[in-house]
Order: sequence, then structure tokens, then C-alpha cells
Amino acid sequence: MATKRPRVVSFKADAALCARLDSVPNRSEFIRSALMSALENACPLCAGSGILQPHQRRQWRSFSATHPRLECGRCHEHVFSCAGRVVTHACGS
Repeated sequence: MATKRPRVVSFKADAALCARLDSVPNRSEFIRSALMSALENACPLCAGSGILQPHQRRQWRSFSATHPRLECGRCHEHVFSCAGRVVTHACGS
């Protein structure tokens, strides 16, 4: 059974980004962690693209009309509501 070897992935970076990366002790681990975090926290509607397609925009308008964003009175985080109540989130409200 063949073992899967890590693959090398490269990308272009401007001089300013390269200079900042030069100061990171373990660049490979830093980049892997940053990419995994970005992929795990991508917007479920646009998949992290930052752009909603027309059908996604319609879905968002429909959802947000019945689930408005509110500020938690306890931690002041912006969260969605359902039936006028804040959805339980990290602070336990």
C-alpha cells in the first residue's frame, strides 16, 4: 500500500507579503494553519468568495427577512435571531 506523500503547493506573493513571511519562524506550518482556518470558516453561502450569485442573494434576502441580525445584550456579538430571539452562541445567551 502506497503512503500518501505531502505535495508541494506554491503561490505567487508580492514583496511586502514575502517580507512579512520571512519573519515567521515556521512558514510552512503558519501557511497550513492559516489556510485550514480560512477553509473551515468560509461563508456557507458564497464558499469564501465574498460574492453572492443572484440566486444566493435571493436566498439571503429571504433568510435575513425572518432571521435578522441582533446584538447580544451580554457579549455584544452580532448574532442571528430566530422568531425574534437571539440564537444561542458562544457566550451562552
